[in-house]
Amino acid sequence: MERDECRRLLGSFSAYLDGETEARACQAIETHLASCEDCRVVVDTLRRTISLVHQSPLPGLPLAARQRLIQVLEQEGFIAKDSSWTDSV
Repeated sequence: MERDECRRLLGSFSAYLDGETEARACQAIETHLASCEDCRVVVDTLRRTISLVHQSPLPGLPLAARQRLIQVLEQEGFIAKDSSWTDSV
């Protein structure tokens, strides 16, 4: 049963960390995280990855490649179109 819950919540973790989750869904995620070490590890790893991405510009990447990467990430929903770290592109 818990693995099904893990799979169901997995796609919500990024929005949860970005503060884009409704209160009820947020509570469900936090309740699950309190009892699931595997998902806590996933969320912690995702949190660290997001932090590293925000701290690190894309060094050495040509401007055209950077712009295309940002465009794809926006289209796929990995980053918001008004994301602050895209300003450096």
